[in-house]
Amino acid sequence: MAENQTYYVPEQSKWPIVATIGLGVTLYGLASILVNGGRGESTTGAWVMFMVGALIMAYMLFGWFGSVIRESRAGLYSAQMDRSFRWGMSWFIFSEVMFFAAFFGALFYVRMFAVPWLGGEGDKGSSAMLWEGFQATWPLVQNPDPEAYPGPREVIGPWGLPLINTLLLVSSSFTVTVAHHALKAGHRHTVKVWLGATIVLGLSFLVLQAEEYVHAYQELDLTLQSGIYGSTFFMLTGFHGAHVTLGTLMLFIMLVRVFKGHFTADNHFGFEAAAWYWHFVDVVWLALFVFVYIL
Repeated sequence: MAENQTYYVPEQSKWPIVATIGLGVTLYGLASILVNGGRGESTTGAWVMFMVGALIMAYMLFGWFGSVIRESRAGLYSAQMDRSFRWGMSWFIFSEVMFFAAFFGALFYVRMFAVPWLGGEGDKGSSAMLWEGFQATWPLVQNPDPEAYPGPREVIGPWGLPLINTLLLVSSSFTVTVAHHALKAGHRHTVKVWLGATIVLGLSFLVLQAEEYVHAYQELDLTLQSGIYGSTFFMLTGFHGAHVTLGTLMLFIMLVRVFKGHFTADNHFGFEAAAWYWHFVDVVWLALFVFVYIL
């Protein structure tokens, strides 16, 4: 006969309201940056609003997750809550999969349909009359209207920094897995070593990606304004970099919790959720490396 289990109902919380305010201020500031920047107006006030919103969001995350950690450490959560957390993280990662699927879909549409149509292929071939002599190739270095939308002088090859970053992230998936197995075995010192190594690999990835962006902007003229290739390149790699930043922060918080004595071999879903997210980030990069840099 199944045993009845209690379901923890948290006390009233201010954090959803704080999150709403912070998210609203952040998005309004971001929208103002884009609008004012597009008009050539000052974006100083917009940046201040964006930073204020970001600080509110950071305060909310620190406080809300701190409350969850305290409740978990107090033993208030049941198996039902554990399942709820697992389903919540699963759906969150699924939403992230759909997020990147939309961007990869945009890249596919541009490469397979839009650019060939501009080059005179298929039912949209009449567009070739607008830009006579335009050659539909990918990566698109020579745009149809180079005066209005100058293309990059060159694109980033896959066998330099992108390959190194691929090796770093693949290695980080291995190190975080070793740390996870060590945690389940109760070897906390091993957890600290391998989780710390994962964070170092993540930070190294971000440093090299920043170096790649500087190289692209300063030496290759590959920018957000260099046509559809530049837009898709920075859209995909930029959002992925933001996710790596978030994932590295999550792993760092897990490392701090390990040093504070949190987690046991049977109760460590916070660590496990961060590892799930990190593996997702690694898989997305492998897809980026193939479809953005190689093909």
